[in-house]
Amino acid sequence: MPIEQVIVYAIIQGLTEFLPVSSTAHLVLVPWLMHWQDPGLTFDVALHLGTLIALLIFYWRDWIDILGTAFGLRRAVFDSDYAERRTLLWWMVLATIPAAVAGGLFEKYFEHEVRQYYIIAGSLIGVAVVMYFAERLSAQQKKIHAMTFGDTIFIGCFQAVALIPGVSRSGITITAGLFRGLTRGAAARFSFLLSTPIIAGAAAKKALEIHHTGIPPEMRIPFAVGILVAAVAGWITLRFLTSFYERHSLNSFMVYRIGLGILILVIGLMR
Repeated sequence: MPIEQVIVYAIIQGLTEFLPVSSTAHLVLVPWLMHWQDPGLTFDVALHLGTLIALLIFYWRDWIDILGTAFGLRRAVFDSDYAERRTLLWWMVLATIPAAVAGGLFEKYFEHEVRQYYIIAGSLIGVAVVMYFAERLSAQQKKIHAMTFGDTIFIGCFQAVALIPGVSRSGITITAGLFRGLTRGAAARFSFLLSTPIIAGAAAKKALEIHHTGIPPEMRIPFAVGILVAAVAGWITLRFLTSFYERHSLNSFMVYRIGLGILILVIGLMR
């Protein structure tokens, strides 16, 4: 794979994995629009590893607090909120179950059978509309430590819908959090923390699939570059978004999603 394509794919993964605009949609659309070859499973592992590294580096303090307080080993060191909500880890486990079950049952179907341009476009536009109502109807008063069992199940079920290309895992979970009254910042934080086990699981599953064949010699440099670029792009995106959501609404992402969805429909119909 040409190194310039490696860099483009990795930047797109690092940006769109956390932006509420659907990484899957963009990674499907780029080769479709640019007439590039599909990067394949090996490179997909590299992209997931890169964004996982970005998450672990950015939220390492949070994970120390979450794991320490969940098992009663220590009080929160970096964030006192976690001392008040020792069940946060278990809420994340609970919220992961619907997506894990849906992925186990339907992932292959959605990866190979539901990639048509009109489905991606419809998902981009449809979720933008749902975001609009979430922004308008949400009380936006709850912090993470005030989350309940019902909030967790609701967000987890919404996360399972992200299997559909164009939905966006971060976009749909943040939207679900808003519907449950979380502040925008709290919804985003929970969404990003929740993405860690999901991305880790996806990377591990795909890595097992290529375990017996290994990484082809010609893919070793693209693999390493993909991890590095995706990690850097992901870390920058996380840093930007954590402050962005404290001061701004989802409106700009709604406009982007609708515009991109319309563009995809027009290009698809013209082909």
